[in-house]
Amino acid sequence: MIKSYILQNWTMLLILAAFAIALRISVFLDRKTTRRMYVLIVVVFLLSVSVFVEFNFADSADRKPLHLVLMAIRYSATPFIIAQIAYTLVKKQRWYVFIPAILLGVINFASIPTGIVFGIGEDNELIRGTLGYLPFIVSGGYCLFLICLLLMRSNKRLMEIIPIVFLGLAFVSGLVFPFIYGKDYSAIFCSTIAVALFVYYVFSILEQTKKDTLTGLLNRQAFKSDIYKNPEEISALLSIDMNGLKAINDAQGHVAGDEALTTLALCIMRSLRSRESGYRLGGDEFAVLCRRASQDELMALKKRIEGFVADTEYSCAIGYSYNDGGVKTVKEMLKEADDMMYSDKARYYEESGNDRRRR
Repeated sequence: MIKSYILQNWTMLLILAAFAIALRISVFLDRKTTRRMYVLIVVVFLLSVSVFVEFNFADSADRKPLHLVLMAIRYSATPFIIAQIAYTLVKKQRWYVFIPAILLGVINFASIPTGIVFGIGEDNELIRGTLGYLPFIVSGGYCLFLICLLLMRSNKRLMEIIPIVFLGLAFVSGLVFPFIYGKDYSAIFCSTIAVALFVYYVFSILEQTKKDTLTGLLNRQAFKSDIYKNPEEISALLSIDMNGLKAINDAQGHVAGDEALTTLALCIMRSLRSRESGYRLGGDEFAVLCRRASQDELMALKKRIEGFVADTEYSCAIGYSYNDGGVKTVKEMLKEADDMMYSDKARYYEESGNDRRRR
C-alpha cells in the first residue's frame, strides 16, 4: 500500500518536501505566515492519502461506508484549502473566511446517511443528490474570492499578476476537469495544488526583494529602479505622507504605528489601477508612479485614495505632479509633489490646532 502510494504521488511528495525546505530557510516570511504555509503542506499531504485510499481500496461495494466518508473529505477539502491560502497570504484576513468551508463540510458529512449531496449506487457509481453541485459552487466562489483578494492587494504589476492567475488556473482546473475526465483527475488533483502553491511561493519570494516587508507595497529600491525604466512614460506622480504617525507611536506604541502604516498602504493598493505602482519610500512616506496616465486618471486616483483613507481612523497628506507634454524630469515631479504634500500636511496641522503632531 505504501509503495503504491509513493509511486503514484512521488512528484507531489518531492514538491511538498521542497516547499517545506524552502520555508525553513526563507528569511522573507514572518513566523505566522510560515506556520500557516506548513498547515497547507500537511493538509495537501493528508488529502492525497485520503484520495489514494478512496480510489484504490474503498472503491468497492463492501466498503461503501468508508468510501462515503472519504468522498465527504474530498468534497470538503478544496474550499478549505483555498480558505487556508487566503488566510495565509492576505494580511488581516480573519478566521471567519473558513465559515462557508465548515458549513459545506457539515453538509457533506450529513450526506453520508441522507445522500443530499452525493451517494453511491448499487454498481458503485456516483449519484448526485439535490445539492450535488454545491461543493463545486462553493469552491468556485472561494476561487473567485481569492483571486479578487490577491489582485486587490497587489501592486497591479505583471510579475505579481502572473502567479495569481497561475494559482487561479490550478483551482479552476479542479472544478472543470472532474466533469471532463471523471475520477481520473482526482489522482493528480493534489499534485496540481502542490505545484501551484510552490510556483506561487517562488514568485512571491522573488517579488519580496522589491517589496516593503511591513506594508506589501514596493520598496525604495524598486522606486529608484522604476524611475529609470522608460522615464518618458511616467506622466504623473503622487507623494503621500501619513498625518500624526509620531503621535500614534508615542501614545499607543509602535505596534499601533505599524497598524496605521499597513492600513494606509492597503488604501493605496486598493486604489491602484493598471500602469499605477505604489511604493513605501521609508517611514510614513509613500509614492505612486503613473505611466501613460491622463490628468483625469491622476485626479481619479487621488480621489480613490482619499475616499478609502476617509473610511479609516487615519488621515494623510497628498501632493501630486502631472507631467504635461513630458517636459518635467522625475526629480522635478517628485519635488513638486512633495511641496504640495507638505503644504497639505501643514494645512492639516493648522486646522487640527496641534502643531506638535507634525511628524
